[in-house]
Amino acid sequence: MKKETMNILWAPWRINFIKKVKSKKCFLCEISNKKRSEFLLWKGTYTMVVMNIYPYNNGHLMIAPIKHKKDFDKIQGKEVCEMFNILKTAIQILNKTLKPHGFNVGVNLGRCAGAGLPGHLHIHIVPRWNGDTNFMPSIASTKVISQSLEELSRILKKEFLKIEKG
Repeated sequence: MKKETMNILWAPWRINFIKKVKSKKCFLCEISNKKRSEFLLWKGTYTMVVMNIYPYNNGHLMIAPIKHKKDFDKIQGKEVCEMFNILKTAIQILNKTLKPHGFNVGVNLGRCAGAGLPGHLHIHIVPRWNGDTNFMPSIASTKVISQSLEELSRILKKEFLKIEKG
């Protein structure tokens, strides 16, 4: 009888997450309150742009109000304007830097709708490429992301800095 071999996916960056003591606090509020965060790309008056550190695809970003707000009916006119203006800008930056073929842009409202963080409203921007859904996620339950978060963070921060300077 032939013994099956085990395929190993080496992901050393996950050890920090595994060992980290899990906080009961909102991670978006924690990022917002820090003066500097590696994955905070932009912070406006009402809104911030954060990299998703467990991305569906390379360049997966989240746009969230700085204040902890659960629903769209809790955000005001200026907040809405800034949120959607930076959404437009983030898509432009991702188009320039990553050249995706398209995007999924969405909001999960409530845990039953797939919200992993149901208490802090956020918009997901997921760059997509023709053929990015291949056999790896289907057969091996594995997603291949070919660029480190740290490298992409440096690239995107430079682009977001340009919009601040005008």
